[in-house]
Amino acid sequence: MTGPTIAVLLPCFNEEAAIAQTVAGFRAALPSARIYVYDNNSTDRTIAVARDAGAIVRCERIQGKGNVVRRMFADVDADIYIMADGDATYDAASAPALVARLLDDQLDMIVGARVSEAELAYRRGHRFGNALLTGMLARLFGRSFTDILSGYRVFSRRFVKSFPSLSSGFEIETEISVHALELKMPCAEIATPYFARPEGSASKLSTYGDGWRIGRTIVTLYRIERPLLFFGSIGMALALLAVALAVPLVLTYMQTHLVPRFPTAILVTGLVILAALNLFAGLILDTVVRGRREVRRLAYLAYPAPGVELAVTSADVGGSRA
Repeated sequence: MTGPTIAVLLPCFNEEAAIAQTVAGFRAALPSARIYVYDNNSTDRTIAVARDAGAIVRCERIQGKGNVVRRMFADVDADIYIMADGDATYDAASAPALVARLLDDQLDMIVGARVSEAELAYRRGHRFGNALLTGMLARLFGRSFTDILSGYRVFSRRFVKSFPSLSSGFEIETEISVHALELKMPCAEIATPYFARPEGSASKLSTYGDGWRIGRTIVTLYRIERPLLFFGSIGMALALLAVALAVPLVLTYMQTHLVPRFPTAILVTGLVILAALNLFAGLILDTVVRGRREVRRLAYLAYPAPGVELAVTSADVGGSRA
């Protein structure tokens, strides 16, 4: 019986000052793991420093973290995947406990929820934005994680190989969270320390720009994954507006048998037609989404749960010896 193969995935962009420390931390925590550094067009010595630290270095030329994650998930084959940033802010020493929890409970994803005492590690604007977006996700999808923007995550093989990554930037973590929620995967969240960046390392995250993109991604995913509720809500709003405008017309007609505000009557008719179109669009797209969700579920079920394959191998070995 052999243990699970573990791959540590580190997307990087200009992390010369931190990547060696990050690689060394995961090497010490998980000596048997393969550590991959995926460089995203760095202009400093990130590639050379990562190679000197002993990492397997590969490159993704399309700019954006989401593009890097898509490439990593497609190219790397392992039983367990650990994804973190290459800026030495995540606690590599927590990785063995995260992996053990994934295997023991046969989970598909564990989120390393960031806990930091240092103000510089987790800026106030980022804390507020994370809380706002997390609450937004919970309202739209019914449940959520406490830290949807954490880049420290552990995945099973069946999660990675069934994830249809579409995002191009920092909104990738939101898409990952929605994928897990939509397929109702067994997941967990564990608090992990979060540190300030080493001197010479700068954050690539824009509080307002990337926050806007993440919020827009949540709404887009809600439209894609919940089309009946999305378009049904628009249709309901249009129908209520039409009723509000029609009430005075009906009262006037009942009293005078005339329709003096003919343009308003035309507007009401148009609003009702638009409301009906939104409702039927939602119904049709909901059927399409159900089919897509079934396909994703089948792709997900094509792989065994974490730890099951190892247990079967162990049983086979024991049976052959008997």
